[in-house]
Amino acid sequence: MGKFKELMEVLHDLPFKFVSLNDEKIDEDVEEAGETFEENAILKAVFFGYKTGLPTIADDSGIHVDALEGELGVKTRRWGAGEKANDQEWLDFFLKRMKKEKNRKAEFVSVIALYQPGEEPLTFRGECLGQILSKPQVELEHGIPLSAVFLPDGKDKVFSSLNKHEKNEISHRGKAIKKCHDYLLKHFNQ
Repeated sequence: MGKFKELMEVLHDLPFKFVSLNDEKIDEDVEEAGETFEENAILKAVFFGYKTGLPTIADDSGIHVDALEGELGVKTRRWGAGEKANDQEWLDFFLKRMKKEKNRKAEFVSVIALYQPGEEPLTFRGECLGQILSKPQVELEHGIPLSAVFLPDGKDKVFSSLNKHEKNEISHRGKAIKKCHDYLLKHFNQ
């Protein structure tokens, strides 16, 4: 629910009714077999678009950590403690793995896919550079545990400490969904 909430913080002013998978009572998941964020976002958007018959927005995001080159990326949530781990278990494993690393540079990436039945999916990409802290600065937000330890470049607070406006201005997901928002506003509000 964390990602849906973040998306709605940017999309709320559009003249559309947005529904979540929970609203549609869909508890299925898509195998994220893509090799890129774009491929996985499209897989999800098309799958749920077919399921619901509705235009669909899907996100695929993850983090690249310099010290863990090639380990995370599109596999971020499935990495380490695994996707069945709760947020705290996943983050504990990640921080333990990072404990001895001196290079803590990281980049969050988000790709939003927009699928409209009968049309080719579109994608919107956002990125944010920062550092991984050695421990959470704040309590974990459900579904987005890395937000408690990711310190964006130029900020003195982690993602989870920023207010909605600040976070959406600089975050990977905020940038990607803003591009999608602007596209929807331009093409469907005429």
